[in-house]
Amino acid sequence: MNIRNIKAQQVTESVRRLCIKANCHLTQDIRDRIAACRACEPFAVAQGILDQIIENDRIADENNVPVCQDTGMACVFVELGQDVHVEGSLEEAIHEGVRQGYTDGYLRKSVVRDPLDRVNTGDNTPAMIDYTIVPGDQIKITVAPKGFGSENMSQIKMLRPSDGLQGVKDFVLRVVEEAGPNPCPPIVVGVGLGGTFDKAASLAKKALLRPVNSPNQSPFYAALEAELLQRINRLGIGPQGFGGKTTALAVNIETLPTHIAGLPVAVNINCHVTRHQSEVI
Repeated sequence: MNIRNIKAQQVTESVRRLCIKANCHLTQDIRDRIAACRACEPFAVAQGILDQIIENDRIADENNVPVCQDTGMACVFVELGQDVHVEGSLEEAIHEGVRQGYTDGYLRKSVVRDPLDRVNTGDNTPAMIDYTIVPGDQIKITVAPKGFGSENMSQIKMLRPSDGLQGVKDFVLRVVEEAGPNPCPPIVVGVGLGGTFDKAASLAKKALLRPVNSPNQSPFYAALEAELLQRINRLGIGPQGFGGKTTALAVNIETLPTHIAGLPVAVNINCHVTRHQSEVI
């Protein structure tokens, strides 16, 4: 077996770049979906708001400035090849990358050191890190800055198996309806279904990383995503909550096996920018 050595500094440099890129440049799938929704939006106020969203993205992209003033908490997803050895502390390298990215990119620092004493850490660390061990000799790093206007609207529910499919649908729709304008719609809805309490929440957040133009590989869940998207857009919340057909850009569902006595479902809402960027080292 050949083990590939990667210096911790390479990880730091990658995370630094990704923090800035994710906050200033939207992924193409999001841009395309917003443009498509604008073309199909019949309400004048909603059209105007979508035009402003498109213009805001253009300005941010051209000037390399944040697309939103809430530059989020840095959620970092690491797919770590099992044939990789990191020379140095991987975790500290990630935190240092966030520290540098948020400082060098003039990004707002929004992290407090403790949930109750509320003292700002001053550099947007620590990052929230998710590790997955995968085959190979590479590291894929995804930085997904998560603003809390949308994060605060997310919910989890431990349904009973007897609640079934209808219970899942009802819960997702209720969460979105209760969120209303607060998460800056049009939103992307990540749904985690199955696993355990913690795994369902993690799945819901990971679902937000899937391109909005890539439905679930399962025909059943792809159809469920399409149905939920249609029903959410019939709620009439609309862009920024002023009404219209465009409440959500996509519903992404991810699933895991679960216990015979459980049906965990988590809904992680993201705002229209749904920021994330990736690099492979």
